[in-house]
Amino acid sequence: MTGATGALYAVRTLKMLRTQKEVESHLIVSPAGILNLQHELNLQRADLSELADVVHNFKDVGAAVASGSFKTHGMVIVPCSMRTLAAVAHGLADNLITRAADVVLKERRRLVMVVRETPFNLAHLRNMTAVTEMGAVVFPPLPAFYFQPQNITELVDHSVVRILEHVGVEIDGPSWQGL
Repeated sequence: MTGATGALYAVRTLKMLRTQKEVESHLIVSPAGILNLQHELNLQRADLSELADVVHNFKDVGAAVASGSFKTHGMVIVPCSMRTLAAVAHGLADNLITRAADVVLKERRRLVMVVRETPFNLAHLRNMTAVTEMGAVVFPPLPAFYFQPQNITELVDHSVVRILEHVGVEIDGPSWQGL
């Protein structure tokens, strides 16, 4: 979780992962991510940490998830700031989030970057192109309305279900059935 707006996406992702007994979640939160958690949801670091199986220190670039020998299905950066996007796009593994993302890419595992900024400037677009060429999935959590959501949580959950599909975690949720 980084400092982009959208802390609710991170919380709902962790809550959905808790329903999956075979999935072990690892959480890394940037200092700005904690600020957004507090500002947007009135939650503290401990509230978020309770939702994860394992919590890593943002500065600990020697953590298990920073090694290619640590087996994962993939990684989701949710929400993903433009700073984090740029760091990954340029190989700047200067904290555990960007180091773990670098490892996921070098091991050809799935990296989903839930970017939260709009509108995009040219640097954002070029960085999105760069990470896509490296194998990442850029996933702005755009709302879908075909399932007639009744509240914000339903909109967020729809995006989270789709995000998790990209790392091989299948959770029931609304999907397009055709007309």
